[in-house]
Amino acid sequence: MASIGYLTGNQAVAEGAMAAGLRFYAGYPITPASDLFEYLSEKLPKRGGVVYQGEDEIASIVAVIGASWSGAKAMTATSGPGFSLMAESIGLAAMTETPLVVAVNMRTGPSTGIATTPGQGDVMQSRWLSHGHYPIVVYAPTGVQDSFDLAIKAFNVAEALRVPVIILSDAAIAHGREKVIMKSDVPIINRKKPAPGSKYLPYEAGNDLVPPMASFGEGFNVLVESLQHDERGYYVPTSQVFEKLVTRLNRKTEVHKKMIVESRIYGDNDADTLLIAFGSYARVARGMARRAKDLGLRIKVFVPISIWPLDEETLIREASRVKNIVVMENNLGQLYREVQRIVRNRDVSFLPLLRVELPTPTEALDELRRIIKS
Repeated sequence: MASIGYLTGNQAVAEGAMAAGLRFYAGYPITPASDLFEYLSEKLPKRGGVVYQGEDEIASIVAVIGASWSGAKAMTATSGPGFSLMAESIGLAAMTETPLVVAVNMRTGPSTGIATTPGQGDVMQSRWLSHGHYPIVVYAPTGVQDSFDLAIKAFNVAEALRVPVIILSDAAIAHGREKVIMKSDVPIINRKKPAPGSKYLPYEAGNDLVPPMASFGEGFNVLVESLQHDERGYYVPTSQVFEKLVTRLNRKTEVHKKMIVESRIYGDNDADTLLIAFGSYARVARGMARRAKDLGLRIKVFVPISIWPLDEETLIREASRVKNIVVMENNLGQLYREVQRIVRNRDVSFLPLLRVELPTPTEALDELRRIIKS
């Protein structure tokens, strides 16, 4: 069964989150994420959930961590300035292996920037916001349907692996309105729980590297420890424990990479140019590929849906089949640097289109042709 809605990207994220089992939302108003907050404040309480406005983004993300440890699926939403304030707590969530979701709607920056225009400058921030080496998963929707689907996937991955997951959208998608098919038979994953009556060590993992997660009030010894800790959750400041803990935390996303990564290919199968773009710029790229045929150009588009980690296997395979590799984004080369790292035996060109509104496919194609000819 499925229902059809005509929603904004923010509303679609909210609906996807509720379909995944969202029970707690905490946030602070910020453009262009405020209407996600507003939508949930109306809808979530009617479904038995709680919506809380913190005094700022710091209080909101900490409340989300606490709600998750109480057993609720929890999330928040923000934009660049608010996300910056969440830096320490994202690290806390990673260290304590707290499943949660943060919807980040990018706008132009740095600092206040332009609150109402789309940006793509937070790619590196989404991965390396907090200090230390920690696991995190980041998805980038290309439209409103993706916003719904990836909200469900974000919660599934967060719950399965006990990691923070970011939905990295932008103002164009967040405020854009499109038809959305909301399926009701999508698989939903819930966190693994310890067996009743078992001896429970809060950070003891099996072969899947993911410890079972007890919640407050279930009769287990629950320790939420931000300090370096062993399987018991006790602070142990030794090199042996440090290496074991940090390695396991980060290997979780490596071992379960097939569950996480997602990408899409569009355009000409016999292309000589691979154009790489994400988010709202992926829509521009697809339009470029369609128009390119009329100009005698053959373009294939690689769209990374998971930004961190990237679908390296597919990217390497597709890059090996073309003459030109071009990364197009609305920043000065953040995804570009990651593509260079992965496809390191090839020349990769960069097409920066720094705009406060989406470029037209024709405009972007003119810029691409200059790069290919040079």
